[in-house]
Amino acid sequence: MIGLDMRFLDVKTDFAFKKVFGSDNSKDILLSFLNAVLDFEGHLVDNLEILDPYQIPLIDGMKDSYVDVKARLDNGTHVIIEMQVLNYEGFEQRILYNAAKTYSTQIVRGGQYFSLMPVIALTLTDFIMFHDIPDVRSEYRMKEVNSHREYNGDLRLVFYELPKFTKTVDDLSTLEEKWLFFVSEAGSLKLKPETLTNIPEIKKALDIVNEAGMSLDELEIQRKHEDFNMIQRESLKKAQKDSYAEGRADIIRSMIKAGITIREIARITGLPENEINRCLVD
Repeated sequence: MIGLDMRFLDVKTDFAFKKVFGSDNSKDILLSFLNAVLDFEGHLVDNLEILDPYQIPLIDGMKDSYVDVKARLDNGTHVIIEMQVLNYEGFEQRILYNAAKTYSTQIVRGGQYFSLMPVIALTLTDFIMFHDIPDVRSEYRMKEVNSHREYNGDLRLVFYELPKFTKTVDDLSTLEEKWLFFVSEAGSLKLKPETLTNIPEIKKALDIVNEAGMSLDELEIQRKHEDFNMIQRESLKKAQKDSYAEGRADIIRSMIKAGITIREIARITGLPENEINRCLVD
């Protein structure tokens, strides 16, 4: 480790993620990141254009100018990059909708279908989406069911589920792993690890999220984003807890109607009898 104790923004928040990957001066950072996490069939992307570069929003209302980081690669491919911290109903459909919309809206009136360029939706999540897949990375394309022949490869959905990434800073070897560690753990770092700072683009990204170089307004915006995410997480937990309690009460009432005694329900479920009685009253 080098340098004095530092504090870095949590890159998983909207503000910090877009500040790193979607600002006017982020082209080299985004190029390094995309070349590390996306397969371009053995080639590296040499250039890209960040569409609608991120501008620091005003604090009041905290309205961002756009939701995702969007870029157009030098081969014409469109890439949508999103960091999502909360799961919700319809999230998977929204990812597909945004990719399909980006694909279809390339054509203006009188345009030709052959002019459509590929779209890649790259989504990083701070929660597990696919519990039956152990890998941190998964990719989905349109393929024939039996032969698995690819249709045309123009739509690619790529997911990184960050909770599945468990490597420590001393275990990092590939550029992909170093970028994933940066996104996952930057907010908990106190120093700049040498294994990250030997990559110029990651070193630059760490400098961007170093709180020492930020204005009070920027720090306030970041805190508001962190508070918002915390409130949303707690609200989701409460909703799940309330839903569980309601479902449990329904089951207990059904058992009572079936003639099962409270003592027997307590033995089967492991719940105290007074809690079972409370479910019957609520």
